[in-house]
Amino acid sequence: MARTYRESGVDVAEAERAVERIAAAAATTLTPAVLGGIGGFGALFRFDPALHPDPILVSSTDGVGTKLKVAIGLGRHDTIGVDLVNACVNDVAVSGATPLFFLDYLAIGDLRADVVDEIVGGVAAGCAAVGIPLVGGETAQMPDLYRGADYDLAGFVVGVVAREDLIDGTRVVAGDAVIGLPSTGLHTNGYSLARRVLPEDTWSRTMPDGAGTIGDALLEPHRSYLDDVRALRRALREGGGDIGALAHITGGGWEGNLPRTLPAGLGVEVDTGSWTIPPIFTLIQSRGDIADEEMVRTFNVGIGMTAVVPVAHLAAALAAVPEARPVGRVVPIPEGEPRVRFA
Repeated sequence: MARTYRESGVDVAEAERAVERIAAAAATTLTPAVLGGIGGFGALFRFDPALHPDPILVSSTDGVGTKLKVAIGLGRHDTIGVDLVNACVNDVAVSGATPLFFLDYLAIGDLRADVVDEIVGGVAAGCAAVGIPLVGGETAQMPDLYRGADYDLAGFVVGVVAREDLIDGTRVVAGDAVIGLPSTGLHTNGYSLARRVLPEDTWSRTMPDGAGTIGDALLEPHRSYLDDVRALRRALREGGGDIGALAHITGGGWEGNLPRTLPAGLGVEVDTGSWTIPPIFTLIQSRGDIADEEMVRTFNVGIGMTAVVPVAHLAAALAAVPEARPVGRVVPIPEGEPRVRFA
């Protein structure tokens, strides 16, 4: 019979070492708006509404999904936190919001301070890259729920946008152009299928194009589109236009995400072949004999965010974000029909 917390599987001393490392990582991201530092029961952040007239707070929470199984299997935990931050930040960026601060939640079975340091170090690196503080979080030892090296990771972001700057799809009209911003791979979605097609014993093999291993391709971090959205909006506004809608292509793929940003009665006609599909998707499709329809329902297939822009401003949009590609157009869609068509 266990008589101590440690004998029941919870190592408080190791947790304290982990917390010290977490605090050190978080401290590198703090800004003058964060009051009280790290360690309180609640994080304190001084919000200045004068910077955003008639401010609207935009929040999002997300996880990394079973991409964690790849990180655990390869023993590489330093980028999974970057995935988490960028997944959350992109979700508030589609509303035109500026992210303010970030929190994380880590639940783990066998807590090791060095592994926690890698995970949260990645979170801190992701926060630093987009210029926001990691203001706090929670690390929970749960040995009866997570076995051995297993863990789960979730994040929470809060952003702000002035009401007049909100991107909500209401300006979108039929005939608008749709541009796509390239992804860096699977990002954080579709891994339950990808891991069955490409199991762990394949991860050390070289990719068909020779660019690293399959494991490298599966762990490629989720890209942040925050700077791209800012550059795109700045360029369009200089010419008298603006972004009509943005869609972050995550769980549910194209069909599950593009319609969320459009007014009723409108959809998108996508030009198949208008962008280069990264080799990891080609490998997954060929190895798994997966239909095209299933690929676009499950994966981003190389486009991680789409933007709807007035067709008159398409050239300016493409000049502002050179990696972007025109991928389709907004079209009327009769009620009951699919709102994303691939031509």
